[in-house]
Amino acid sequence: MDLGLNGKWALVCGASKGLGYGCAAHLVQAGCHVVIAARSAQPLQEAVAKLQAMKPGVQVIGVACDVTTEAGRQAIWDAAGGPGTDFDVVVTNAGGPPPGDFRDWGREQWLAAIDANMLAPIELIKRTVDGMAARGFGRVINITSGAVKAPIDILGLSNGARSGLTGFVAGVARSGIAAKGVTINNLLPGAFETDRLKQTMAGAAKKADKPVEAVMDQRRQTIPAKRFGTPDEFGAICAFLCSQHAGFINGQNILADGGAYGGTF
Repeated sequence: MDLGLNGKWALVCGASKGLGYGCAAHLVQAGCHVVIAARSAQPLQEAVAKLQAMKPGVQVIGVACDVTTEAGRQAIWDAAGGPGTDFDVVVTNAGGPPPGDFRDWGREQWLAAIDANMLAPIELIKRTVDGMAARGFGRVINITSGAVKAPIDILGLSNGARSGLTGFVAGVARSGIAAKGVTINNLLPGAFETDRLKQTMAGAAKKADKPVEAVMDQRRQTIPAKRFGTPDEFGAICAFLCSQHAGFINGQNILADGGAYGGTF
């Protein structure tokens, strides 16, 4: 299927590994030039090399930066060889804040969570959607969390910050930009086999004094698919939502969790 993305420019955040990398890989395969951003320079450059090898005619630019800061975002706009702010596709993605008991969180922890998981995506949207609208095409995908739809008590920082972004998107996606070919959707991952999941499972195993694989298998059994998702299949969903075929999908929260969420809506 031709996704209609050949020659367009995409920004993918948190793309040195995991779900962000999966999204960048599928966009590259669709013919997109990509700017990928992440905090750590070495894994980022390794990701650039792998992505470039997938499709040599495509431009892949890595920017090591912290997108939660104005300086970090400016580094993306200033990237040599990049499109400035004229991205056709933007995929926002930030690691979730740490789990814990809400009684232990102060203002500093809340502001850090809101900066990373709400305000940074909003700033990226603000700088890019008007250009998309002027050109008649644009796609924004926010990678949030299945916990937005089914909150988990120990993930209160994530529940709160990501839900704030969800509410913001619900309004903006239905504003004047919708009639100009721009869509904004949220992609909600459940349990995908990433480094973050493995770290979480390792922590749970240590707390329960059980082998890591036993804890991971116990988690798999709670998913109707009886497995974890892969970054590759997550990336394929993202690329479709970015494509010319998804222009009538807008303002939605797309849950990818192997059937774990038990509700009807």
